[in-house]
Amino acid sequence: MKRTLLLILGVVMVIWLAACGGNDNDPEDEVNNSNDNEVESDNEEGSNNDNEASDDGDKEEVTLRMAWWGEQTRNDGTNEVIEMFEEQNPHITIETEYAGWDDYWRKLAPQAAANELPDIIQMDLSYISQYAGNNQLADLTPYLDEQIDTSEFDENTISGGEVGDGIYGFNIGVNAVGFQYNEELLDEIGVGPLPEDWTWDDYIDLADEVADEGLVFDTGMQPDVFFNYYLRTHGERLYSEDGDGLGYEDDQLFVDFFDMLYERVEAGSTPTPDTLAQQSGQEDSDVVKETGIGVWQWSNQFAGVQQVADFPLEFHPMPGPNVEDGIYLKPSMFFSIAENSEHKEAAAEFIDFFVNDIEANEAMLAERGVPGSAKVKEELKSEVSEAQEKIFDYVEWAEEHSTPMGAPDPAEAGEIIELLDNISEEIMYGQISAEEAAEKFRADAENIFSE
Repeated sequence: MKRTLLLILGVVMVIWLAACGGNDNDPEDEVNNSNDNEVESDNEEGSNNDNEASDDGDKEEVTLRMAWWGEQTRNDGTNEVIEMFEEQNPHITIETEYAGWDDYWRKLAPQAAANELPDIIQMDLSYISQYAGNNQLADLTPYLDEQIDTSEFDENTISGGEVGDGIYGFNIGVNAVGFQYNEELLDEIGVGPLPEDWTWDDYIDLADEVADEGLVFDTGMQPDVFFNYYLRTHGERLYSEDGDGLGYEDDQLFVDFFDMLYERVEAGSTPTPDTLAQQSGQEDSDVVKETGIGVWQWSNQFAGVQQVADFPLEFHPMPGPNVEDGIYLKPSMFFSIAENSEHKEAAAEFIDFFVNDIEANEAMLAERGVPGSAKVKEELKSEVSEAQEKIFDYVEWAEEHSTPMGAPDPAEAGEIIELLDNISEEIMYGQISAEEAAEKFRADAENIFSE
């Protein structure tokens, strides 16, 4: 019995000792081990972060060339946006090239021919088909929703830059044509107000009344823009839908429109071409000097005039009838990327910044047109100046009183515009009648399209 009892007791002691020695660490040791693991993990994460920082610092230095046309207001705002972008992207430097409208396209043409276009190109609806058709612009489709966030843009805005099966320009603003004028001056001379739904006959009567008071009513109309508006009010347009020729057949429409403009020069309600050529900029225009009532132009150009004018300007719709058929929402301009660019992704990143960044758009304040981003538009509406608010209001009006733009201008549009400008100038100088000009324009335009 004693041996059995001792044997059992020995076994129990062995089991008890084994149980007591089974864990070498106390609860505090477990906490310390856990902390050590966390520190090790933190060190690993820190190592990863260091690698990421190193990656950012090691990004390839990129220099982009960027070109645009515009007045000084646009130049100042664009340079401010570029500085903001460069601060956020220190590895990217943007070299700028800008000029007035005519000089801009004269400089761009030889660069295109030499395959040396700037990386980022401000592009117009009248030229996008030509440059895209010559394989000088990159298709932006691969960069949409990658480098360029399009989540706040509707499809119609994006498709404005469509040529064929690709997107060759990103729409950076929306415009509508109208009359921008000094309402106070018009009332002061006892001629106003402008009729709400005025006609071309109303325009003629008012313009000549203003001339009798020793002032000009307007500074003329850009031929291609406003002749196209006039054609649209008659169910036609300047270019055919397929882009193969002119879009109207009745030359009497040409005669009626340009006769009306010539007669306003003769009546003194529109300055002569010589007078307009001597004006060096907005500050020197009749509207700003208060020797004229208003100007026909796109809505985005309102800000530039208002900035240098010491009085409030107002918007008024175009003369009719059939204003809604004539008005359309035009992409004010695009940003395109040159096919010859070696840094297309970086260029796309700048476009994204320009169209989506709130502060960047606050710097520009819709100078290139009402923004396409719904978020940006909403943010700006509460911050823009009174002048910018008028632009937003007019474009909102145009959205409800317009028809679709239709097909983009053909590749030959640049040549057609230059031809029409030259012929229009001959009419205004009295060197050629509107009837002769209509025939000449059609014949020369058909030659351009056939070539």
